[in-house]
Amino acid sequence: MMLEVSIEAKAFISDKNCSKSILNTIRFCLKEGEVGAVLGPSGCGKTSLIRIIAGLDKDFLGAVSYPRSWRLGVVFQEPRLLPWRTIRDNLKISTPHEQQEYCAKLIDIIGLSRHLDLFPGQLSLGLARRVALVRALAIKPDILLLDEPFVSLDEQLAQELRRELSRIIDASRTTTLLVTHDIDEAIALSDRLYLFSKTTPASIQEVFVNPTPRQALTPEAAKGLKQKIVDSISREQIK
Repeated sequence: MMLEVSIEAKAFISDKNCSKSILNTIRFCLKEGEVGAVLGPSGCGKTSLIRIIAGLDKDFLGAVSYPRSWRLGVVFQEPRLLPWRTIRDNLKISTPHEQQEYCAKLIDIIGLSRHLDLFPGQLSLGLARRVALVRALAIKPDILLLDEPFVSLDEQLAQELRRELSRIIDASRTTTLLVTHDIDEAIALSDRLYLFSKTTPASIQEVFVNPTPRQALTPEAAKGLKQKIVDSISREQIK
């Protein structure tokens, strides 16, 4: 069982009724429990890819397939919490009854226990992102889509959340796709990386596979992989 993505083309119609192509020939597969990262600059179509896979955008040429029984969890760039409900209620209404106990464990792991009676407007961005992460994980998704979930967070907090997320994904064997512009984040969280081209429409410029299981990735191996990615980006920019 796997997630299969084959997008031949995705375009938007501008206000002037002109068609602008965003994605072109995006093809990849993720096996059950595998983590992939799409790496690319802002505006290259990464969020469009997430929306297509999530089923929120059906106006594209191609196909996305995975087992119908698989549950889908999504973490968007914005936490998208209901502002008139407390954090406790935000999580309660989005979590199936049978997963409430698991949600409580996640709340403790992610560090939200002291903030459950607050409203979203009373939270820092970092805390709001934690809530969004718990909300997506609490349903025990088979597929988890992450759209730059740690963007704009300070590095220490981002590293802490990455470690927790990695442990949860490994324990649950959740098939995960992360989109990011952060090379270190992509290397730390993924088994394989899909580097998007800088030019529009974006396509997959190169695929990188972590040389060792990411749980055992050494600083030296991470440094070597990062250099390969940086070199590939530099070659693209020279063209």
